[in-house]
Amino acid sequence: MTIQIKKKLEEEIRVIEHELKNDLPKELKKAASLGDLSENAEYQSAKQRQEILNAKLAHLRKRLAEVALINFDKLPTDRASYGSTVVLHDIQKGTEITYKLVSVEESDIQKGLISTTSPIGKGLLNRQEGDSVKITTPGGVKEFEILRLTTIHDQPEDIE
Repeated sequence: MTIQIKKKLEEEIRVIEHELKNDLPKELKKAASLGDLSENAEYQSAKQRQEILNAKLAHLRKRLAEVALINFDKLPTDRASYGSTVVLHDIQKGTEITYKLVSVEESDIQKGLISTTSPIGKGLLNRQEGDSVKITTPGGVKEFEILRLTTIHDQPEDIE
């Protein structure tokens, strides 16, 4: 799982570095040739884009370092945590829903992949089978009962 995250982060880093080293210098040079830099909107826009990309690059490098530090041996074997699949009973709707707790980079609500930093993800962390949980979300308070829990240790390893 972390290999895919690392590859995704590394690819984003590569794209940003390419833009910073190749595309933006050309834009800056072209904009600078237009004259007075203090009133040059193209130049200001390119400089602003450069600042944004540098900040995003720093963030991605930090996330890459954090992902590299995930120690799967320290993840709990009896509670919901990163990589766990949780089958819930939505008490208000009377329906069953399955979520897998993943990183921000992997999250895709349409596929049932929710980030451990989302309201529902945070609310499920460290919970066990049989627990009832109330979670405040932007759409209101949700009530769930955890029917089944499969931790990352119980799942077959992904072929990476």
